[in-house]
Amino acid sequence: MQRINFDLAELHAFLAVAERGSFVAAARAIHLSAPALSRRVERLEAALGARLFDRTTRQVALTGLGRRFLERARSAFDDLEAATLGMKETAARHSGRVTVGCVPSAAFYFLPSVIRPFAERHPGIRLRIVDENDSDVAQAVSAGDADFGIGFMGTRVPELDFEPLREDPFVLAVRRDHALAKRRTVRWPELDGARLMAPARSNGNRILLDDALVKAGLRPSIAFEVNRVSTLLGMVEAGLGIAVLPGLAMPSAVHPSLIAIKLTDPAVRRTLGIMTRHGATLHPAAAILHSHLRAAFRSGAGRPGRAPDDAARRPAAKA
Repeated sequence: MQRINFDLAELHAFLAVAERGSFVAAARAIHLSAPALSRRVERLEAALGARLFDRTTRQVALTGLGRRFLERARSAFDDLEAATLGMKETAARHSGRVTVGCVPSAAFYFLPSVIRPFAERHPGIRLRIVDENDSDVAQAVSAGDADFGIGFMGTRVPELDFEPLREDPFVLAVRRDHALAKRRTVRWPELDGARLMAPARSNGNRILLDDALVKAGLRPSIAFEVNRVSTLLGMVEAGLGIAVLPGLAMPSAVHPSLIAIKLTDPAVRRTLGIMTRHGATLHPAAAILHSHLRAAFRSGAGRPGRAPDDAARRPAAKA
C-alpha cells in the first residue's frame, strides 16, 4: 500500500485556509507568514497527489476533492494532534481549570447539553461558567478573566477575535394551551394587542431585535421586560403572556409546557460565535473545550424543539 507522507502542521494549514477562505487570514490566525502557509498547503497537495484549492488573485475556493477531504480532515485533526503530543502535554489537556463566558440565553439549555459529554470524557477538567450579558462576557475575555466566550456581538470589540458559528433566529415562546400554540409560524403584525414579553432594552438581544423591527416599520408594545431569558420562560409558563427570545434559549427537546413558534415579517436572527483575545494562545484544557464547543455549534446541537401535532393537542401541563 502506498504511504502518504504529511504532518500535522500541514493538515492544520489546510484547515485554516478552508475555514477562512483566505491564505492571508489563515496565516494571521495561526501566526505564520503567508508564503510559509502556502508552502505547507502545497506539500500536503503533493503528498495527496491532488489539488485541494482553486486559487485566483481574488479568492480561494476548495476543489471537489478538497471539499471531500475537509470533512475527514476536521474529524481526524483532534485525534492526530493528541497522538503527536508528549505524555506531559496529553496529561495537561485532561486536567486543569477552564473559565468560559457565555450569554445567559445560550447558557440555560444549550451549554449544559454540550458540556455533559465533555465532562464525562474529561472528568479532570474543572469548568467555571461566567453567565453574563454579551458586553460583560466580552469584557471578561478581554481582561483575561475568561479563556474564551460565547456571544453574538464580539465583532464590536477590536481586541477580540470573533468566529461566527451559528445563526440563531428569534422565536415566540408560548404555553401549549395558548391560542397560537398550534401555529408553525406567526407574523409580527399578528402580535398587535398580544401581552408580549421581551428582554430589557439594555439587553443585547433586545438591541438587535428593536433595530430590526424599527427598520421594518414595527413598534410592538411590550407588556413585561426582564434582564434574563430564563425569567421570561418562567413568566410564560406562569401564563403571564408570550415572549420573544433567541431560539437557543428554548429547550431543544419537547417541553411539557412550552413551545417555540417561528417569527416572520421580519425574521430576526443573531449570529452566535466564540470570542477569544486577539493573539492569545489557549492553554491545553481550554483548547480542547474550545474545539468541543465549535463542533457542537456546527452540528446544530441545541436547536429548539417542537412537539408533533398530536402532542400539541394534549392538555397543557400545569405551570
